[in-house]
Amino acid sequence: MREELTGVIPGWETVIGLEVHAELATATKLFSGAPNRFGGEPNTNVDPVSLGLPGSLPVLNEQAVELAIRVGLALNCRVQPSVFARKNYFYPDMPKDFQISQYDLPINEEGWLELPDGRRIGIERAHLEEDTGKSTHVGGGGRIHEAGYSLVDYNRAGVPLIEIVGAPDLRSPEDARAYVGELRSILVAIGASDGKMEEGSMRVDCNVSVRPIGQAEFGTRCEIKNINSLRSLGRAITYEAQRQVDLLASGEAVEQQTRHWDEDEGRTHKLRSKEEAFDYRYFPEPDLVPVDPSEEWITEIRDALPMLPRERRHRLAEVANVETASVVLTVERGMDDLAFEAIAAGGDAGRVIVHVENNLADGAGALDAESFATLVAMEVRGDLTATQAKTVLAALVAEGGDPAEVAASMGFEAMDTEELEALVERLIDEYAEDWAAFIAGDDKERKKKSGFFVGQVMKATNGQADGRIVNEIMSRLALD
Repeated sequence: MREELTGVIPGWETVIGLEVHAELATATKLFSGAPNRFGGEPNTNVDPVSLGLPGSLPVLNEQAVELAIRVGLALNCRVQPSVFARKNYFYPDMPKDFQISQYDLPINEEGWLELPDGRRIGIERAHLEEDTGKSTHVGGGGRIHEAGYSLVDYNRAGVPLIEIVGAPDLRSPEDARAYVGELRSILVAIGASDGKMEEGSMRVDCNVSVRPIGQAEFGTRCEIKNINSLRSLGRAITYEAQRQVDLLASGEAVEQQTRHWDEDEGRTHKLRSKEEAFDYRYFPEPDLVPVDPSEEWITEIRDALPMLPRERRHRLAEVANVETASVVLTVERGMDDLAFEAIAAGGDAGRVIVHVENNLADGAGALDAESFATLVAMEVRGDLTATQAKTVLAALVAEGGDPAEVAASMGFEAMDTEELEALVERLIDEYAEDWAAFIAGDDKERKKKSGFFVGQVMKATNGQADGRIVNEIMSRLALD
């Protein structure tokens, strides 16, 4: 039953805020020269700083700072001087017993991200910190309290992270998935991270609370740690929102907790009571100076940013009057440059987008924008039927070439309209009952019989006829 829930609970509003941790695509770690590389034998991508050995000192990675600034600019944040702090806690995957992070002075603050549907979601901060190592609990169900023993791999310890803290502006699992998908697209587009959730280079902590509809105050939130797929994110939010509503409806209180999502069980489990900032005893990192990027450097980084997904959607939407979902899909497939240039070259926007959606799912291959525009123009003029245009398009994707020459080599020629009209009239006489049903029927019946006659025409012409023209002829004859 939980699997079928959507996170929308009658009478209640779900409030969601996400903290996304993304590993930055640097060659080395945040504070040392150890390799930043996924995989490898355990404890091989390490050095004295990664292992927290006495006497080792951190040295800040300039490339990580540049990538963090890229992220801040792409998320419309204010980039500012920042300070690193020590976040103190004991856990085996942090050998020095503290994590170097940014606390009260992060490098990026107060930005926003635009969802594909146009809504803006606030970004509170996007700060730099180092990643932890990875613990593997052997035995039982893989949880520490069930394990016979644990192993620690420090390859990931010290890898540079950008933690992006979103405002509590999301209201459903669908919102959350759209947010993470858009954020991933931005990070990949600017080269800041590979965004591979399956490899752990992008992980999500999800804060969920519920409140009665109309209540202004937020409810007590619970944080769900380390979600590593969009499917798990949606399921975790749905479960946790319902769990909290069930508690409140029975007169119990929601305890602020950190919880773990169990994908196999489809539920969250309590890990510990939620920590507050004072639990970590933050204080400025004494071995690192403040980070104060110059305005010239920030401007240089801003000028080098590529066109972002939001900008690409807006650009295409301005020239293609089509459904928003079609624009989003075209951009997600990376086909918006081709579509935009084909439309600019004279291709009908609607037909261009239809072909991108339905016939170019595997990519454009050897197809260029000019040939695409020419092919669409031939189709719109009636030189090619929709079926023929699809066949020619497949050939252009495979080998390129001139659309007119490819069409001619395939024997595709536009049928004479008078010849086509005579054929339709003959079929009307042959299928008089079906024609009568077309004339007298409602919209559903007319559509059904229209499909029947178009099919008969296509059969008689070996697919050479244009179904659009056939429908025009039928509509005209129906009025006579």
